Amino acid sequence: MVGRDAAVYLHQAGSTPCLAALQGVEGVWLEDTEGRRILDFHGNSVHHLGYGHPHLIDVLKRQLEELPFTPRRFTNEPAVLLAEALSQLWPGGPGKILLATGGSDAIEIALKYARVATGRFKTISFLDSYHGSGFGAISIGGREKDRSPRLGPLLPGAILVPPFYRRGNCSSDLPVDAEIWAEKSIRAIEDVFQRDGEIAAVIAEPIRSTPHIPAKWYWPRVRQLCDEFGSLLIFDEIAIGLGKTGRLFASQHFDVLPDITVLGKSLGGGVVPIAAMIARPELDVAFDLPLGHYTHEKNPFTTRAALTTLEIIERDALVQHAATVGSRAIAKLEHLRGRHSVIRSVRGRGLLLGIEFFDDRAESVMRAAFEKGLNCSATENRHLTLSPPLVITDSQVDQAVDILDQVLRSA
Repeated sequence: MVGRDAAVYLHQAGSTPCLAALQGVEGVWLEDTEGRRILDFHGNSVHHLGYGHPHLIDVLKRQLEELPFTPRRFTNEPAVLLAEALSQLWPGGPGKILLATGGSDAIEIALKYARVATGRFKTISFLDSYHGSGFGAISIGGREKDRSPRLGPLLPGAILVPPFYRRGNCSSDLPVDAEIWAEKSIRAIEDVFQRDGEIAAVIAEPIRSTPHIPAKWYWPRVRQLCDEFGSLLIFDEIAIGLGKTGRLFASQHFDVLPDITVLGKSLGGGVVPIAAMIARPELDVAFDLPLGHYTHEKNPFTTRAALTTLEIIERDALVQHAATVGSRAIAKLEHLRGRHSVIRSVRGRGLLLGIEFFDDRAESVMRAAFEKGLNCSATENRHLTLSPPLVITDSQVDQAVDILDQVLRSA
């Protein structure tokens, strides 16, 4: 199956070749075509509820029978209920909503609104950041592999500054999330604002999904600068929102209200693609422009999936569960670090967890762990990210840590 896949799909970095072919997913588990079960601590951050949540599936079956689609210029109950729910849940709420079929599209909408609302076009974003694969998203993104000269010139006005953490290619002995990196990042942002009065927005993940966590004072200071210079603050919570960090919105860890928040991935319950942009009502200033005019923006099937996902997260107290199990998971990873001198640091919030190695072994550890039944991701050569669903149990965390222990002992 993997060979057939490679024969018919265009090849691209990050997606080719596939690790395996799957024949089933359930809860926290993947099952490949050889019948092997794999704990999924990656899931592209869509699987907050676990795969195939029975209540969600039942609701969606009924929705398909009742109202599977509505054309543009028509609304429907699931779409309105979802927008009302997001508006009230948003920390800066009530907000106003636009929907899209993926996070990249929602980022594009946010960038358009920043331009229209401020009359400016320049942005501040971060080296190493990722905000999607659309042309606007890669223009503000800071990953070198997304910014190849072979793509030609990207959108103008995207200013990249150092992030609030030690980057992977830095040889400093200071901790990856030491405050000195946040201080250097703030100075760079201050310098841009003072040199250039045409900044429409600062856009970032409030907690980097790899994960990296800034000092508590960092985002309040950025918010202050945005207010001082008349710029918007846009938080990309596509991968980290809806409870992953132990708060419904990651921005709540910093007591900062953005002007716009973008959600995606897990919003569709691990079943359908849907994303949302939530904005302050004062930004509803583009009545005559089709800034988010998508065929499936108010699709009753996808909006029902998102609405039900929010209901399950609240009903089952999954945000608190993520905080509680995540706290214990970090302690277990710290214990793992004590047993293996190759681990430099452990970090995380809620169930967004990371391991940093002293050398470039993250990719090999990830692949060896996969062979033993654990799916996770590697970034920046030295960083392993573990992002299990919000329904994960302590015993399943123990299984994952045991697999990592086996891999590191045999390395």
